[in-house]
Amino acid sequence: MRSEYAFELALCARTEERSDRVVARQLGGGVAAPGRRVVDIVGVAPGPEFAARAQITSAAIPPAVVEGGAGVGRAVRASEAVDLSPDRRETILDRAVEIGFLERIRTGGTVRYRQRARYPDDWFADLVAIENKPDLGRPGALEEQLRYDASLALYDRVVLATESHVTRAHLNRIPDAVGVWRIDPETSAREVVRESSPLAVADSGIEPVERYPARTEVRVVSPAAKARARRRVAERAYGKGWRPDPPACKHCEPTADGRPYCAAFDRVVDPARDCNGCPKRVPADPPAVDRADLRDARTPWVAKPAGVVHEQSGLGDF
Repeated sequence: MRSEYAFELALCARTEERSDRVVARQLGGGVAAPGRRVVDIVGVAPGPEFAARAQITSAAIPPAVVEGGAGVGRAVRASEAVDLSPDRRETILDRAVEIGFLERIRTGGTVRYRQRARYPDDWFADLVAIENKPDLGRPGALEEQLRYDASLALYDRVVLATESHVTRAHLNRIPDAVGVWRIDPETSAREVVRESSPLAVADSGIEPVERYPARTEVRVVSPAAKARARRRVAERAYGKGWRPDPPACKHCEPTADGRPYCAAFDRVVDPARDCNGCPKRVPADPPAVDRADLRDARTPWVAKPAGVVHEQSGLGDF
């Protein structure tokens, strides 16, 4: 059985190839405690205004800017554009200008910000969370994680993907709403062991924030807070994707879908963990694989939309 990392990348490639979703890895799954839950794979389905979103920028638009006071016909001061501390505010505003979502203008000696294009609220339709656990014999915190997802209902659907044989005992340990897929990563064949059920994303959710031996501390998360978190997840997924940077090693031979395959070990590797200190590593130029072109060709994501500004932040602002 292959590593969880290799299984996860294979599942990302399969999901991308056989759906119209924008796929990303390792994104937040919490609201009240954002860092407590990380989802392995997120699939974002295009909504009615997806094309409008895709034409703004290929990058993630900072949530604080989307939630701020600037508009297409409304130029505001920095403090109104982003409600954060001055240091963080400037960093986020610079980024929003750099990617082309905001423009910085000077009127009467005052710097103001306004949107270059209206932010389309309906650009994504639904979010699916996929928890990958190739070996159910080593489940770790799987049951706790899936109960967290079902209770909070931040994602429209939650799926467990595994390479293992799935028994009735396995199914009984996870929430009924969680779907189960058995995946063959070699062939990408998928057996749907159990269909997922839609979760109540428009209702309040219950989020576990701290666990103790005899009790669990929870928070009630409002529909509005969940809606903001869902938009943040969708934006992060849009900007991030799932393909890692390939290692600068002569043994790296990326697969056709962009996974970092190592010829020396005959397997897909995790560049961040496997390549540093590897005894077989031979430094070389990174392989000629364009991850943006691959993503552009295989998904609705647009690598070079008309709205992107390619100059550095600050140039030509005044």
